[in-house]
Amino acid sequence: MTDDSKTMTAGAALLSRMATLGVDYIFANSGTDFPPIIEGLSEAEAGGVPLPRTVTVPFESAAVAMAHGYTLATGRPQAVLVHTNVGLANSAMGAINAACDNIPMLLMSGRTPTLEKGRLGARTVPIGWGQEMLDQSSLIREACKWDYELRFPEQIFDVVDRAHGIATSTPKGPVYVSLPREVLSEAIAAKGAARRPQMAGVQIEAAAARMAQVAEALAKAAHPVIFAQHGAGSRDAFDALSRLAARWGIPVCQYWAVELAVPTTHPMAAGPDPRALLERADVILCLDALAPWSPDQAEPLEEALVIQIGPRPLQDRSGVRNFRCDLGVTSEVAPAILALEAALEPLWDAQAQRATQRAAACAEGNAAEQRKRYDAASATRDGAALTKSWVSHALSLKLADRDAAVFSELGCQLPFMELERHQSWFDGPHAGGLGWGFPAAMGFAMAQPDKTVIATMGDGSYVFANPVACHQIAEALGLSLIVLVLNNAEWGAVRSSVMQIYPDGHAARANAVPLTDLSPSPDFVKVAQASRAWARHVGDADGFEAALAEALAHVDAKRGLALIEVAIGKA
Repeated sequence: MTDDSKTMTAGAALLSRMATLGVDYIFANSGTDFPPIIEGLSEAEAGGVPLPRTVTVPFESAAVAMAHGYTLATGRPQAVLVHTNVGLANSAMGAINAACDNIPMLLMSGRTPTLEKGRLGARTVPIGWGQEMLDQSSLIREACKWDYELRFPEQIFDVVDRAHGIATSTPKGPVYVSLPREVLSEAIAAKGAARRPQMAGVQIEAAAARMAQVAEALAKAAHPVIFAQHGAGSRDAFDALSRLAARWGIPVCQYWAVELAVPTTHPMAAGPDPRALLERADVILCLDALAPWSPDQAEPLEEALVIQIGPRPLQDRSGVRNFRCDLGVTSEVAPAILALEAALEPLWDAQAQRATQRAAACAEGNAAEQRKRYDAASATRDGAALTKSWVSHALSLKLADRDAAVFSELGCQLPFMELERHQSWFDGPHAGGLGWGFPAAMGFAMAQPDKTVIATMGDGSYVFANPVACHQIAEALGLSLIVLVLNNAEWGAVRSSVMQIYPDGHAARANAVPLTDLSPSPDFVKVAQASRAWARHVGDADGFEAALAEALAHVDAKRGLALIEVAIGKA
């Protein structure tokens, strides 16, 4: 048999093509639509065909979040394979989170067989009828950039190439392909598997002339300010933003930041409340900021120039978002920051004196505000109950000399943490799909096993993560990371929202706010121990500090997951 006459199933072709495109992992939850996928895996392995590594994840939401976390660590899109419409339904929340964070991802699911008989892969069990949907893609279409149903087996290489190219193009995001079982069961010519990728992602970077306008506006401003929510995009850009902010005396407000753009201890790191900044800012630069401030609490001055830079400067996925944009630049954030630093350089001599004076004044004010927050957190150490602010601050001090990444989902709080490194902080996507933090941290730990990874979350978020599934995965993969469950036995975020909107209402005066109580709390230590994790429950500061030291030693020795359940007071 000549090479040109060799064949492979479409299932094997699908998997091998993803390896050609640089996909490292396929996070999968299989079902009765998977026989051609599973057979394709075995077929490709027997033939020595390179394949991505596969991870069996017993809950679809965790699979998507793990792919999300892995991409945060590497920048490379990963693949998620789930079971027909029911698996896709469980994936929808993760796809919404990924879309909100512009995370490229290849999301695929089987499709109920079309035929009842007469073709390999036709329906064989009752769920073949029960799971059929007339528009299965509608479950996640709004969260995806592009979707398609594979119709012919010979399409497989072109379709996967197109999916990968679209996912990795600005603005990046998840794409979805539906895979009918009969189509994947067909054989096709194998020679297409080695063909080089046919569709590279298209990256948009800011034009030099546009960034010159931004630089001139910032350089000449009396009171410039930068709002950053999704980090700086790369280590080089993180360093560049830190340099230019310090040199030009531009405060950086990381309001509800999901990733760190400058160190929290940076002299230009402003506090979390943007109101004082907006009261005087004459030029405002928003870096990939979905909602840089709350319009209900503060708005820019009418005469202020507002600049929006990001993959979606007008955030077109939001139906209502009326933050001003006087100057918009479509660009990935990292190259925009690097271009901005370069464009500012020729303007320095003319503005050096004013910028230097402003930097000194801002640094003094920011340092005082930072110290006030940290002191306030420290003051609660020996109170009647532990607080999120103290746990946050104490954790960050313990991580000071480590290359660490903290994932938080209604857990630790950024304003009270001293974090200085790129990729040291990740918060839940603003889409708010709960259960993200634990599995996303696991995906990140897979990509960077030498990094100290901490997943911090509230008790409600821990429950949403399907912890039994997550602990099983962590044990199966031998992942060493720390999980902190800050347990106040309530939906604290819901309670706080009620207090904010109805501060003098009946719920605020009630002994217990309705629909927020999560007591009696399960014993989360036993949940972790069911998968043979190291686990402790603590309720005071000394106990937390001792448990954290033990947990760090445990993961340093690569002995697996460590969980600390921390009893904290209600907000």
